[in-house]
Amino acid sequence: MFKANTRGFTLVELVVVITILGILAAFAVPRFLSLDGKAREAAVDGLSGSVRSAASLTHSLWLVSNSPATITMEGNTITMTNGYPNLATINSTLADTTGFTYTAGTGVFTKDGAATPANCSVTYTAAAVGGAPTVAVVKTGC
Repeated sequence: MFKANTRGFTLVELVVVITILGILAAFAVPRFLSLDGKAREAAVDGLSGSVRSAASLTHSLWLVSNSPATITMEGNTITMTNGYPNLATINSTLADTTGFTYTAGTGVFTKDGAATPANCSVTYTAAAVGGAPTVAVVKTGC
């Protein structure tokens, strides 16, 4: 009686598995390489929506409060200019700006870790008299 010990894989089975993994990697790796940039672009889009919403909410609160020079939101004092938050206090209207650096003098939120931070940003421009603020998004360097 001859008993064959079959432990392990044959060389052919190993070559087939390695070939399949190589083909999958050839298609998957390029897709995964661009995901970090897409994630930063999505974060910038999300922040721009948050800034727009925060400006609208503070404007609504300002109107309801009989148009004072400052309002209080979530314990933060927000200075209003033409009925909307000014550049110095728009950052205080947002609950979370993790991953962004805000420059109060220019109203620019830049994405941390971007290839070109200046080209991966959200810019808040204070409202002019009788108008609304503008929020500009740049995603060319994310």
